[in-house]
Amino acid sequence: MSDLTTTVDRYLAIWNEADADKRAAAIAELFTADAPYIDPLAAVEGHEGFGAVVAGAREQFKGLTFELHGTVDAHHNQARFQWGLVTEPGAEPIAIGFDVLVADEAGRVKAVYGFLDKVPAA
Repeated sequence: MSDLTTTVDRYLAIWNEADADKRAAAIAELFTADAPYIDPLAAVEGHEGFGAVVAGAREQFKGLTFELHGTVDAHHNQARFQWGLVTEPGAEPIAIGFDVLVADEAGRVKAVYGFLDKVPAA
């Protein structure tokens, strides 16, 4: 099993990558081809589906950054972790989520299941 903390760091970096081509390359490198991404707002599969979700979030939350909150808890090729959407590093998050990431033996993401703990006010 690979280091899932590193996998989570790479996953969050995809959400923060502004360049669409670099983001697509990072998704292709980190995710298996048919990996589902499921959260309360989306249920997609594959590189293009996940890429579209990230692009939509980046458009909706321009200038904000996803950061890891706390530590990654991992076992048996799965990791759970909390993230925050912040205006600047260390700031109070405007959104907080909890994701479960499942990886294959090589450390590639084969599924992500997300939950929203705090959403921005309308």
